[in-house]
Amino acid sequence: MARTVSDFLVQRLEAWGVDCVFGYPGDGINGVLGALQRLENEKVRFVQARHEEMAALMACGYAKFSGRVGVCLATSGPGAIHLLNGLYDAKMDHAPVVAIVGQSARTAIGGDYQQEVDLPSLFKDVAHEYVHTIMSPEAARHVIDRAIRIAHAERTVTCVIVPKDIQEAAAVPVPPHEHDTVHTSVGYAPAHVMPSETELKRAADVLNAGERVAMLVGAGAAQAAEEVMAVAERLRAGVAKALLGRAVLADDLPYVTGAIGLLGTRASYEMMRDCDTLLVVGSSFPYSEFLPKEGRARGVQVDIDGRFVGLRYPMEVHLVGDSRETLRALLPLLRPPQQSAHEAARHEWRARIEGSVAEWWGLMNERALAPANPINPQRVFSELSPRLPNGCILTADSGSAANWFARNLKLRPSMMASISGSLATMGCAVPYAIAAKFAHPDRPVIALVGDGAMQMNGNAELLTAFRHRKEWSDPRFIVAVLNNGDLNEVTWEMRAMAGDPRFAASQDLPPFPYAAYASLIGMRGIRVDRPEDVGDAWESALAANGPVLLEMMTDPDVPPLPPHITLKQAKAFGTSLLEGDSEKSGVLRRTWRQLFAG
Repeated sequence: MARTVSDFLVQRLEAWGVDCVFGYPGDGINGVLGALQRLENEKVRFVQARHEEMAALMACGYAKFSGRVGVCLATSGPGAIHLLNGLYDAKMDHAPVVAIVGQSARTAIGGDYQQEVDLPSLFKDVAHEYVHTIMSPEAARHVIDRAIRIAHAERTVTCVIVPKDIQEAAAVPVPPHEHDTVHTSVGYAPAHVMPSETELKRAADVLNAGERVAMLVGAGAAQAAEEVMAVAERLRAGVAKALLGRAVLADDLPYVTGAIGLLGTRASYEMMRDCDTLLVVGSSFPYSEFLPKEGRARGVQVDIDGRFVGLRYPMEVHLVGDSRETLRALLPLLRPPQQSAHEAARHEWRARIEGSVAEWWGLMNERALAPANPINPQRVFSELSPRLPNGCILTADSGSAANWFARNLKLRPSMMASISGSLATMGCAVPYAIAAKFAHPDRPVIALVGDGAMQMNGNAELLTAFRHRKEWSDPRFIVAVLNNGDLNEVTWEMRAMAGDPRFAASQDLPPFPYAAYASLIGMRGIRVDRPEDVGDAWESALAANGPVLLEMMTDPDVPPLPPHITLKQAKAFGTSLLEGDSEKSGVLRRTWRQLFAG
């Protein structure tokens, strides 16, 4: 039997299947920490992060890679505040996360007590679907049950606030059978949401009429790979992938055009520009300039959340439903290629897409081999690509690392990958990777990180990874750092978007010996400063019997060229150089080599 409310709360987490709680201690949450310690056999284990923001990002990564709810824990006041960025990352990427936070005792609330913060107001945006304080021992059961169930059902963030005195109060596992009490239960099974037959037939009519069909898939299609492939074959369509859908389909499929958007491929850009029909599955990709021009293509969208259909492009048919089940129901209504009046046109369209895809991968290889000083960052990724272990999990940080993650890696079936999608926060890759190891300790994990993100928070979390290394059945945990001394993504955005030269005061990073630091804390650190050593370094890291940090000395002047350069971007770039960019000479040489590669 639970002794305190904290004991009951932890046991209830276990009943819900929670096995990891990511957090950082503080006296405002001591009751819950004590209960975690008392739980038999560490059935719900506490993973201590170096900072509460990292704990929230770990909970988000855990939810993404496990498909279960992620849980983070923080003390009152500053600890609770620190969670916010990681919680917004989860909310905006639709990852189910529950935040449990301490609060001042009920007798002190409203008295400007130490570390007293108006937590319901603080969390009312990020956790607006459910943020509640446990006001009595009798309420503990329904508050924690509803927080977990709503996080699952809405694929969102919820928050449970636990005052200190409530944590230590005697547990009431079963509320009294009387008025003004709530009696809840454990358990959640998602419904099979399906559009109506009428809407499915309308969608089929639109898709059957198309000659040049393009598909766009996102994270919502993660469990529907076979169905996406079947529909693509039936329609002779090409398939582009949003960043969060990077692992939905393998990149060795000849009709998969790769990523879409500013970080995307030329093949995806051209397919969207020239298609006459667009089918979007499980994606809310936001950048309309990379979708067909309004009126150029008919549209069908599949999404389990009705709030997101018809949001990014004016769709003709809006199918609200589970991606896998909806595509299965739609497939029999789509005409086989040989029965389509557009067979010849579709065959020509598919051949054109496959040619564009092959040309793009050839260009990527050429660009990766272009000389740089000292290492072309694209080469780091192109050398990794054929060496990716089966079933590996990849995380990438926001910044220039995301460009090469999006373009230069060929993912295969069974691999998983994620990035901070909608929030695009720095510092997600290392905590995501740690969470991936707790979700899948038998799989190799690789984090691809810029030096800015490592200095922001990644270096500290290497301590967390090294601490838990013996608990993972597959010891491979690799962090690859692109050390170019520059906040590179913003540098290029300044040049290509604002027309401003590089601003050294904001963009320069202090030198830091990443590999030496990794060695200092017990990891293996490998520093690579010659392009011909990149492949061997990857092989050494992948063969290691424990965590490895690869410090790749990369060239900041290699441009992350967009799939299509607009006149506005070209003018801004030219202006930035004319106004005295300090790296003008190197930038011009590297840009020339990239533009004319192949």
